[in-house]
Amino acid sequence: MHSEDTESISPFLMMDHAASKYFPPTQRKRGVGEHPHRGFETVTFAIKGEVEHRDSGGGGGKITTGGIQWMTAGSGVVHDEFHSREFSQKGGDFEMIQLWVNLPSKFKMTPPRYQSFEKGDFPIIDHGNHEITVKVIAGNFSTVTSPVKTFSPINMYELNGPSSSQLEIQLPVGSNTLVFQLSGKSSIGDRQIEKGNLAILSKSGDSFKLELLEESKVMILNGEPLGEPVAAYGPFVMNTRQELMEAFKDFQSGKMGQLVN
Repeated sequence: MHSEDTESISPFLMMDHAASKYFPPTQRKRGVGEHPHRGFETVTFAIKGEVEHRDSGGGGGKITTGGIQWMTAGSGVVHDEFHSREFSQKGGDFEMIQLWVNLPSKFKMTPPRYQSFEKGDFPIIDHGNHEITVKVIAGNFSTVTSPVKTFSPINMYELNGPSSSQLEIQLPVGSNTLVFQLSGKSSIGDRQIEKGNLAILSKSGDSFKLELLEESKVMILNGEPLGEPVAAYGPFVMNTRQELMEAFKDFQSGKMGQLVN
């Protein structure tokens, strides 16, 4: 997902889904080397496999299967991301999602921070046998609240359920909603969503009914649009061209730090 119409998906910017793939054992590092970010957040979902990361603030850690890392780049951070050493040596199936979430202008220069969560850290609402379960990753669902802290109103859910199950999902009026079909097939009204496809819902309603046509895993991303200009280039997302130029200058002069081996 990467839309030129940023307002229709705001506060979200981009979603990259690395579909399930088998990686044979290796001693070689697989992943993304040292690179900077400023002005937004990255949310990394380890659906299968493990990811290790390091950053210029001296932090680091490992995201295990089912875990999530919510990184606020804020004023600037340099980091890298690789398959964990153990996963690389053992090999196995790997699948992940990385989502970019924009920061409101007043928080773009907030200090960088990490929020790391394991599979069992998120509340799950179970509606009973043959019904959809809801993992509350961010925001609220019914009376349940996620442990994630966000800078603007965001709701994020992982739905799992069997064929023919359905769920009415309430939404804040005026918010943007994205529905990503991780596995299976579902429908909203007369529109079907196939595996690997993304639906962008209009702001007209305050709820929608999701019906699973097959056993499915579905991601729901919902947020209040920021209503601010977006100036983005490479690893930086700011509000003006001048701020982008300052970001490149600060990175090149070392103000965002560097990784120490």
